Amino acid sequence: MTPGRPGSWGLGPRLLAATVAVILVAAATAWVVAAAIGPAIFHDHLILGATAEPAVVRHAEEAFATASGVSLAVALLVALVTSVGMTIFLTRRIGRSLRRMRQAAARVAGGDYSARVPDPGMGAEFDDLAEAFNAMAAALSSVEATRTRMLGDLAHEMRTPVATVDAYLEGLQDGVVEADEATLEMLRGQVARLARLGEDISLVTSAEEGRLSMRRVPVSVGRIVDTAVAQASPRYTSKGVELEVAMPETAGRTVLDADVDRMGQVLTNLLDNALRHTPAGGTVQLTVQGASGRVRISVADTGEGIAPEHVPHVFERFYRADTARDRAHGGSGVGLAIVRSITHAHGGTATASSAGLGEGAMFTVDLPVTRGVRQDDPDA
Repeated sequence: MTPGRPGSWGLGPRLLAATVAVILVAAATAWVVAAAIGPAIFHDHLILGATAEPAVVRHAEEAFATASGVSLAVALLVALVTSVGMTIFLTRRIGRSLRRMRQAAARVAGGDYSARVPDPGMGAEFDDLAEAFNAMAAALSSVEATRTRMLGDLAHEMRTPVATVDAYLEGLQDGVVEADEATLEMLRGQVARLARLGEDISLVTSAEEGRLSMRRVPVSVGRIVDTAVAQASPRYTSKGVELEVAMPETAGRTVLDADVDRMGQVLTNLLDNALRHTPAGGTVQLTVQGASGRVRISVADTGEGIAPEHVPHVFERFYRADTARDRAHGGSGVGLAIVRSITHAHGGTATASSAGLGEGAMFTVDLPVTRGVRQDDPDA
């Protein structure tokens, strides 16, 4: 009986019952067919063999019927015993594999995502099931690790502005800090930082759940790029980083069906990310290319670069290749996650590449073109 299922048969009894039923049906069918056809065929052979004595024929037919019945009965018994033995053997092997999987599932349900199922070696179906289970456990382990890291980073991101606001409020209460414009501006800045963090997390969550509200309109790539560059240029000038734009006229006049504000946020986040990781005197280049019904926007910098093992994870929420260094650069930790989420919502892809630490990095957004090139867009 299966634990937790009163009145329900286990796998072994079910297989045994099915096997016995098949054998009985097969035996009954063979018996009926043999009884209907065998005697007639045997009788014809006797007649053809010139054995015409009725007593001899009757005796031979009775002997044939008895021999046939005994043979079928013995065959049924042997088949039944063999089948029971094979069923018990297979049931034990299958049951052992299922118990391992049940135990592993219980461990995963209990929060132990390191549980794995060994290869059962019982055919492709069982092997595929074990492989799928192990892949699921590995994915859950990765998600749990990300969640734990995310909560820790989120707590850190919130702790700094909250602690700053609390310290200043305590100073105001004790009269140590004056309520002047500088103090109020600092407090407003910290509150704005918390608000921005909440908005960024909400935006990423909405995009990943397919609930992101967008107002998509035909807009030229050049308009989006020019606006983002104009907004970022003062920050680049202030830090001493050169911002270059390589956008052929044809590519700039390419039209996308996009939410202008959302796509502007994508480019702003990419430019801000490049600026944070590029030292003074460095260069950031924004390149626009169009081909085969798509447009590719790349932001490449000459900054710190990314280690190869971190490249696949840079678009994850709160992922930091170097926690101390990245926190020192500022940012909410979800900027690149927003880039990926908004890009995916527009049917595009976001990728990252780097030759390694100290070699700079490049982030690329690839978007589908819906209306080709528009020749009369004054904003392009």
